[in-house]
Amino acid sequence: MAQTTLLYNIGQLLTMDQHDGPVRGEKMGSIDVKENYAVFMKDGKVEKIAPSDELKHTDADEKIDCKGKLVTPGLVEPHTHLVFGGSREHEMALKQQGVPYLEILKQGGGILSTVRSTRKASEKELYERAMFHLNRMATYGITTMEAKSGYGMDRETELKQLRVAKKAGEDHPLDLVSTFLGAHAITEEYKDNPKALLDEMASMFDQIKEEDLAEFVDIFTETGVFTIEQSRRYLQKAKDHGFDVKMHADEIDPLGGTQLAVEMGATTGDHLAVATDEGIKELANSNTIGVLLPGTIFYLGKGEFARARDMIEAGAAIAISTDFNPGSSVTENIQLIMSLAALKMKMTPEEIWHAVTVNAAHAINRGDEAGQIKEGRKADVVIWDAPNYLYIPYHYGVNHVNTVFKAGQKLYERGDLLV
Repeated sequence: MAQTTLLYNIGQLLTMDQHDGPVRGEKMGSIDVKENYAVFMKDGKVEKIAPSDELKHTDADEKIDCKGKLVTPGLVEPHTHLVFGGSREHEMALKQQGVPYLEILKQGGGILSTVRSTRKASEKELYERAMFHLNRMATYGITTMEAKSGYGMDRETELKQLRVAKKAGEDHPLDLVSTFLGAHAITEEYKDNPKALLDEMASMFDQIKEEDLAEFVDIFTETGVFTIEQSRRYLQKAKDHGFDVKMHADEIDPLGGTQLAVEMGATTGDHLAVATDEGIKELANSNTIGVLLPGTIFYLGKGEFARARDMIEAGAAIAISTDFNPGSSVTENIQLIMSLAALKMKMTPEEIWHAVTVNAAHAINRGDEAGQIKEGRKADVVIWDAPNYLYIPYHYGVNHVNTVFKAGQKLYERGDLLV
């Protein structure tokens, strides 16, 4: 395998290195575009960035003429439910018939169906499936991503999911950041006593820390799930145990989850589809990053898309994600999400690129190593079959990736179609 690689004749190079921290507000609308540049990668890192004329004669084990293509950092995926058992394709017909979600739950479907399947699955089965999805995500240009548990809501299954995610992160080239989402829903065993479920999940904090199974703790704050006060107490316990925290907040009902995320110093508030004016104002004046998930609203076919324009104009830092999961956003295609961000949330291409690179990296505490092409940094780089950065969200629903490099090694290359 090549130890040195030169990419030259790059049409447009997005380094995304204009700012060190999360990019906020109007700054998200500006990108430094380097034209006719070259990138030299050595021993897994970016060694040199310079105009092509300065570097194209550099000795390298592999030289790639990019022929005017777009080159960007590897994409960062900040919100997925990677490890799960089963699937729920049979529910699509019920949804199309207008069967309410609560009725689907009564019929044994919904999230509780995934919980049953995940509880039954072996670690080997979950691992093989997770690796399959990681491989697919890599083909879409993702090089760093988050993975949540949350389909067990009992000690054994939650630990099983977290251990699978840890092993997958060790074995797969993609960098994986793990989140404990034991407080994802209320199972049958706890339907009359959600506090007991939260106490049981919190009792796992010490073991999760000891085994280094998760960096973040997350909770689903929503009507019929966990209240603002329950979430506050639970997240404080997580912080007291040394975890950073995240929140599923203001997805369906505006309970004030955005404000709570800010109050708790959460790294991110996720969904935020019904965040209020006050919530948006507080988000913009905080260090919390808003992670918006337009694929979920699109797939479920109901509700309003998050007010990305208002958030950005208020001064917030925004990231976007697939929310990959088996129930409400069944896609690994982050490029489709980029198109939805443009078409449904009115984000500009410049804002979108910040949202899938540098801001997404900060959303999972990887802002110092992912989301930018920078000399001395890990060489996570994507060559696109596109002439410019505007093209990716414009031409929707397909995969524009030509080649993916992870830590300087070629991870994926589009194959030739033989006809």
